[in-house]
Amino acid sequence: MKIILGADHGGYSLKNAIKDHLIRNGYEIIDKGTNSSEPVDYPEYGHDVANAIVSHEGDFGIIVCGTGIGISIAANKIKGIRAALCINTTMSKLSREHNDANILALGARIIGESLAFDIVDTFLTSEFQNGRHKIRIDKIEKIR
Repeated sequence: MKIILGADHGGYSLKNAIKDHLIRNGYEIIDKGTNSSEPVDYPEYGHDVANAIVSHEGDFGIIVCGTGIGISIAANKIKGIRAALCINTTMSKLSREHNDANILALGARIIGESLAFDIVDTFLTSEFQNGRHKIRIDKIEKIR
């Protein structure tokens, strides 16, 4: 499975820790940056990851900023993206099962590294349940 990563300066450290965690677990990674803790603007990285997902460069995206809010809003501007900001494993599991989320957003200032790994692992191993959820996802897609 190929995962696209992106973060602003606030999420840079956590993104790198997640990257190492995913590589250790056999995932292929495409890192869209940022590549330092120097200040940058999160919309660029949210858009870069979102565009990579809709163009099928990878299977899922993971984006990180200080809170996860701004970068998830930016990613969700791209048609076909369902970025879910998750702060626990229940949200992560249900974002995949019920909402068919294709990007996971995390807040580096909100959760710790260990919890982030659990949320990421849950997100990547949970599957969309289809059925009544598919009808709702189709309705969301028609809004844009």
